Amino acid sequence: MPFIPTTDAEQNEMLGTIGAASLEELFDDIPARLRIKKLNLPEGLSEFEAGDALDALADRNITAKKMDWFLGAGAYYSYIPAVVPALASRGEFLTAYTPYQPEVSQGTLQAIFEYQSMAAKLLGMSVVNASHYDGATALAEAVLMAWKAREGRNKVLLPVDLHPEYSEVIATYCTSFEIEFVRYEGDPARAPIDERTAAIIIAYPGFSGEIYPISAAATLAHERGALCVVHTDPVLCAILKSPGEQGADIVTAEGQSLGNPLNFGGPYLGMMGTTDALVRKMPGRIVGETKDKEGRRGFVLTLSTREQHIRREKAVSNICSNQGLSMLQTCIYLATLGATGLREVAKQSYDKAHYAASCIAGLSGYRVKSARFFREFLVETPIPAVDIVRALGAKGIMPGLALSRYFPRRSNELLVCVTEMNSKHQIDRLVAALKEVSR
Repeated sequence: MPFIPTTDAEQNEMLGTIGAASLEELFDDIPARLRIKKLNLPEGLSEFEAGDALDALADRNITAKKMDWFLGAGAYYSYIPAVVPALASRGEFLTAYTPYQPEVSQGTLQAIFEYQSMAAKLLGMSVVNASHYDGATALAEAVLMAWKAREGRNKVLLPVDLHPEYSEVIATYCTSFEIEFVRYEGDPARAPIDERTAAIIIAYPGFSGEIYPISAAATLAHERGALCVVHTDPVLCAILKSPGEQGADIVTAEGQSLGNPLNFGGPYLGMMGTTDALVRKMPGRIVGETKDKEGRRGFVLTLSTREQHIRREKAVSNICSNQGLSMLQTCIYLATLGATGLREVAKQSYDKAHYAASCIAGLSGYRVKSARFFREFLVETPIPAVDIVRALGAKGIMPGLALSRYFPRRSNELLVCVTEMNSKHQIDRLVAALKEVSR
């Protein structure tokens, strides 16, 4: 955002308009003892000096583009076609907010509608909203949605192999609700679903990259009156059966890898889809297609279940601003690649990840623990994984995530991620470096 300076005359004019005698008077309500007397700031710089200083700070960052990057764990280094930021950064999109007035917001509404349509097909659901803050909040909202939809049931089953940060967000979201969380391990079809279960949550794939089929667990949940909630990798859905095809009632996903850069962790895109039966229980907004009085195609906010649109006691969530710009970038990305292009991205990720896993499995002291995986897999290492990350980082290779970051006792486990961005040469360099560091 540009800095817009004001002259003394302009400041005096504004103060006069609001009836204040000075800038100091604006802060009269703040006790003097709490005010900052002097900021410890260096002397001012000229514009080009300030630019050089910021560039020097930025150069200290380690970026995915400057290294052989094999780090994933929920945030993925993927190719973004140039058309995505070019269109998304246009002023009419970049500055747009909630499209309350359809007569002046047709462009934004249509973009949301097109995103919903493509995302619904990808996830295999009847309807998708637009949208949530990120994958973690989308899943937390889905847990609450399922719990409310199954009134009288207070048990929710969570997989052990769920991203630990997602688990923390869910716990925070549900602090004020009487929900009993029960952890299950391995195949969700063997989870302890009973008459008290509101929903079973399935990670597809899990945090370790392991993939379990959904259908059997979904059928069991429905037989016992529970809902099936699936958190998925949306790119995976381009080549494997979508959660909706396997019987899921609610599907959530992190849409960052669909046209959004890593951005130091955000903003990201929380995707959520559901069935027709649960559509009025879903938080967020849904854009629908209609016709104006002259019969022309148009778009409106069809369903808005947040408290600013309907009576507070009937709102299903207090989630507010959707991630409109992130959603738009995903919309442009999906439209640009099409079904064939997205399948190619998924296929390259799958093939390259399995090539990397087969090479690493052949190294002495290393063992690939994930049996069925997409683009991410867990490796047991002969030395602490943090030492591997440190040693390979010095060689310009980011080998993955040391699991001790979240699980201190799992010091010899490394989560490796391979996407379409990794070349065979980079994978071979990784394998050679892993072999060397373990000697």
